[in-house]
Amino acid sequence: MNQSLFDSYRLGDLRLPNRVVMAPMSRVRAAAGGLATSSMATYYAQRATAGLIVSEGVQPSLVGQSNPGTPGLHTDEQVASWRPVTAAVHANGGRIFAQIMHGGRVSHPDTTGLRPVGPSAVAATGEVFTPTGPQPVPVPRALETAEVPEHVESYASAARRAVDAGFDGVELHGANGYLISQFLSSNANLRTDRYGGSLANRVRFAVDAMAATVDAVGPARTGIRLSPGGAFWGVEERDVPELYTVLLRELARLEPAYVHLEATADEDVLVALRRAWPGTLIMNPVLPMGPKRADRSDADRWLGLGADLISFGRAFIANPDLVERMRAGLPIAPEEEATYFQGGDTGYVTYASYQHAS
Repeated sequence: MNQSLFDSYRLGDLRLPNRVVMAPMSRVRAAAGGLATSSMATYYAQRATAGLIVSEGVQPSLVGQSNPGTPGLHTDEQVASWRPVTAAVHANGGRIFAQIMHGGRVSHPDTTGLRPVGPSAVAATGEVFTPTGPQPVPVPRALETAEVPEHVESYASAARRAVDAGFDGVELHGANGYLISQFLSSNANLRTDRYGGSLANRVRFAVDAMAATVDAVGPARTGIRLSPGGAFWGVEERDVPELYTVLLRELARLEPAYVHLEATADEDVLVALRRAWPGTLIMNPVLPMGPKRADRSDADRWLGLGADLISFGRAFIANPDLVERMRAGLPIAPEEEATYFQGGDTGYVTYASYQHAS
């Protein structure tokens, strides 16, 4: 039976009214101290007709913060600041998971006051945002074996705080060159201990972080986002089909709510991973920040290839009512790229629904 994008879906303990997921997108609108704001509550509540919202990346610790202006879930004040956001989404009938994002080596002392950490002392490529503008990414401090569990536990601790803040669950950011992705990498991870070398060792940090989080908040409230073969921030991955088959096999034993894949590998690799994964699959059908914005045809194609839910990123920025627009075949408005990260309400909460824009 062919599934429609607008069919309901049971995800853990949640009934999603449709199969549209709002993908996590950094918008760097948090207040000082990593606090969520009233504008963030408005932004997410405007988009609550999505079957599921996954928030922007939220740092689980200060050393895990990648960019200035991003929110956290590691202090009581941050938890309190998120409660009006989740309440606003729920008041509009929505469901929201917090994406927990540890930047690892993709950070800067000018942002956190701390030297970034990573699996090995290998710098990412490119420049990272800091309070004074873009700067080259520094060489991180390689984590000692005895330190790794502390960073594993940071995901679980942030998940507990997320549930306390009213989130329906969490998504571990295992993609796009951040800490989990760095451990999976064959050039960012040069370790010779139990967290490096073999495929089983390279997936260990991801599996440990997922296991700790499942133990903290339950499998139905835990998902993970992955970018097989992605080259973000200079990460490389050898043996992509084998690496991710091993990872999915280990994750399947934990029975999490879902795996969220990005279209960072060839379609045949992604389809094979769909077949290898026994649980719910969210598919982000186009390359994040690539030249193409996902549309209804991409969604329908991936539903036909076996995905259960489809995530949309940029299309949600200028279309808070994206689900209704796709359902009715209405035009999808373009967003202003200049407002992605500039701060303020313009280009953030100022996009109208179709009935008010027309």
